[in-house]
Amino acid sequence: MAVVLILVLIVVGSVLFHVLSPWWWTPIASNWTYIDTTLVITFWITGIVFVAVVSFMAYCVFRFRHKPGNRAHYEPENRRLELLLGGGTALGVAAMLAPGLIVWNQFITVPADAASVEVVSQQWLWSFRLPGADGKLGRAETGDVTPENPLGLDKNDASGLDDVIIEGGELHLPIGKPVHILLRSVDVLHDFYVPEFRAKMDMIPGMITYFWFTPTRTGTFDILCAELCGVGHGQMRGTVVVEEDADYQTWLGQQQTFTQLTASSGEMPPAN
Repeated sequence: MAVVLILVLIVVGSVLFHVLSPWWWTPIASNWTYIDTTLVITFWITGIVFVAVVSFMAYCVFRFRHKPGNRAHYEPENRRLELLLGGGTALGVAAMLAPGLIVWNQFITVPADAASVEVVSQQWLWSFRLPGADGKLGRAETGDVTPENPLGLDKNDASGLDDVIIEGGELHLPIGKPVHILLRSVDVLHDFYVPEFRAKMDMIPGMITYFWFTPTRTGTFDILCAELCGVGHGQMRGTVVVEEDADYQTWLGQQQTFTQLTASSGEMPPAN
């Protein structure tokens, strides 16, 4: 009976911990409410199954507890029970997979009007690059990274000469406009994560990964690295400032292009 009581307390305690817990997500600041909905659906399905399985275990321990003179009846096969369990499991798995697949399709389908923003990670700081007046990002290679060219831009690519370079870990974005985040790492595995945006993606050396989102409220939000990238992992912090378009344009006008930064370092890029 003690085992039965423990199992029941586990079920009741788990449910109460969730209902009464003060910990929950930070208020969302992007269009990805679909991700929150998918997580809630998955949580309720797994929670109901957890309660059902542990409660059934408690019932079995109580119902089939040892009694003097009782003998177990051996039934090695029960087709009805197997079909019920198999069908129920299949429905539960499908109910968890379907919302995630729908959201994933939206997640990888970038709107045509999304503005490109490159995020470059290295131990242990964030840098950013925005298209210049031509609206295109220039080529960049990790092999071209130098102290004067920390993002590794190709100096022979005219499309990159007017790219806006942002160092210091603070990125500004206008509210209400979709953003196509292009992710690049120049050393080890990182992960660009802003909890209020929900969406995140690994940054893999040698690859350009991506995701997109639309900021839906103004504010200053912390950037975290969601991969263990080395001893300074906990200090790899940055900020995203979401603001009205007029404020964003003012900030953007104060930033320097690749050409300007290179000229200030005394090394002018070649002209095509």
